[in-house]
Amino acid sequence: MPGHHAIYISNMEEASWFLSQIEIDQAAYAFMSPKAVYRCIKLKDIPCRWANVIKQEMLSKGGEAAVRRESLYAQGSTDVLLMGTIKHYQLLIKKLNAQPDALREIAAEIKKILDNLEPNQLVMQLPRGKTMNFGHKTYIMGILNVTPDSFSDFGQYYNEEKAFARAMEMAEQGADIIDIGGASSRPQSQMAGTEEEMARVIPLVKRLAREDIILSVDTFRANVARESLAAGAHIINDIGRLQMDKGLLPVLAEHQTPVILMHNRLQFNQGIPYQDLVADIITELQESIEEGIEGGLDSRQMIIDPGLGFGKNMEQNLTLLKRLKDFKSLGLPILIGASRKSFIGKVLEADVTDRVEGTLAVTAVSILNGANIIRVHDVKENVKVARMTDAVVYAHG
Repeated sequence: MPGHHAIYISNMEEASWFLSQIEIDQAAYAFMSPKAVYRCIKLKDIPCRWANVIKQEMLSKGGEAAVRRESLYAQGSTDVLLMGTIKHYQLLIKKLNAQPDALREIAAEIKKILDNLEPNQLVMQLPRGKTMNFGHKTYIMGILNVTPDSFSDFGQYYNEEKAFARAMEMAEQGADIIDIGGASSRPQSQMAGTEEEMARVIPLVKRLAREDIILSVDTFRANVARESLAAGAHIINDIGRLQMDKGLLPVLAEHQTPVILMHNRLQFNQGIPYQDLVADIITELQESIEEGIEGGLDSRQMIIDPGLGFGKNMEQNLTLLKRLKDFKSLGLPILIGASRKSFIGKVLEADVTDRVEGTLAVTAVSILNGANIIRVHDVKENVKVARMTDAVVYAHG
């Protein structure tokens, strides 16, 4: 059987492309494309009576739904794993929309997830006329730690002149964003106070703001964020996902400034075990997204970061990279910061000075699995990997 082969179709756009190669009738695209894309969606903590309705409706449409064994007769709740083509989901959503409010809300969530999994072009507006156009390329964020105790560069940029020179070097190497950090967040480090952090960061931001590059400031503090934005920063990279300083959100909302919301069980919620790793992280990120929206920040100004290394062990970090596509359910750009981190060292049995190749592998995997921004120390090498991986991701067929 020469030439027979399986085809893996990721989304409706790919489905339409493969159908076009068969030269089908134009009218057939609308009803064939949804049948070519298979999705699994996990619903969390659904009351058993509603879970049973969802299961029966999905089965009746030709799809499948898994619930816990006792749910048919049980009170309480169950997780539900839905399995089917987009066509199955379209029929399910239509049926659930004719049911009580609780089921209509679930239908809306299912539709939102399905929509978020399709390729989309998001243009994020930054201060002072700059934009980021996601869906065409991966952005490389160069790390610039202006602290005396950085885990990977050993404080060599704890000097404004050296820091400025390094920023310009990274820009020349292809960095799209420079992320400036003035307070170390690594484990066991002594975090700088607010005044000290500002003294390290603000003068550098003012100098770099004269250059044609996007500036991010790695801070969870409202006062540092406010002064950084006034000095010329475009993005706030918050390791606390709006939880470590409740004054940060009003600052972001006032300026409608893009924010990176990083999941973190190192600086807070430390020691709380994960019940369902990906679901727990998505839930906590959703809480911050909703808090941001309620506080006046446009969701289109948010970027999510699963927080590799921040309260996760090696196996959990690897699982997050493997399942990164699950985070596309949230419909927001995804940032991955794995550069030189200890889990890479554990896998490769390499110290911090010998983790470039491991970082490059993570960069490629992350882009293939949906990352939009890669935060790295070694810009030149990662730019090349990103360009090559982007060429694969955005290739036709």
